[in-house]
Amino acid sequence: MNPSDRSIVCTSLGFRYGATPVLENFSAAFRPGLTLVRGFSGCGKSTLLKLIAGFLVPTAGRIALPGGGRADAVFQRRELGFVFQQLNLLPLASVRRNLALVGAFAGLDRGEIARRTEKYLTLLGLEALADREPGSLSGGQQQRAAIARALLKEPSVFLLDEPTSGLDDLNCRVIMRLLGHHLPPDCICLVATHDPRLAELPHESLDFNRFLPVERHLVSLA
Repeated sequence: MNPSDRSIVCTSLGFRYGATPVLENFSAAFRPGLTLVRGFSGCGKSTLLKLIAGFLVPTAGRIALPGGGRADAVFQRRELGFVFQQLNLLPLASVRRNLALVGAFAGLDRGEIARRTEKYLTLLGLEALADREPGSLSGGQQQRAAIARALLKEPSVFLLDEPTSGLDDLNCRVIMRLLGHHLPPDCICLVATHDPRLAELPHESLDFNRFLPVERHLVSLA
């Protein structure tokens, strides 16, 4: 298999919010494993993840996912795991139910959903909280539940937007252990972050500040 068939390839990518450019002529390839997309707030990290996920449409260039496809609804349902900054857990469903619904939409059978649910709840220390609603959990517990939900389908593309922002060191270490040792085989994992603690993980790194077409004065303050 051509190595590019197992990569996310961005070619001459551009994106604007109205008249404001966020990405201009951005090209990169992301291989299986963990890549930290690092940079200041507002440098376009979250936008890049949403473009790859198919939640935004580029104004220029193209994105090819593993196998050369695009992030259509089927890919999003079956192959994409996305952890938003807002988490987006269903508030009236238990943690366990949140995971089960993702598995059902991905086409997994009940036995596989149950097996994976226990696996990821255990890895993220959520077994005792599985039947509670998200609103009754702490911020760190909700973040871990969102990560477990995104991993339930064992995605080929796993995107996390600031997954440790505002978390204490204990919650951060739990998430780091999972990212460092328990990603699905051949998963391409991109983590948008400005958290220096994540630098301890084995990873590739992309400094996103150099792609920012606005607020370049921030670079001089780093």
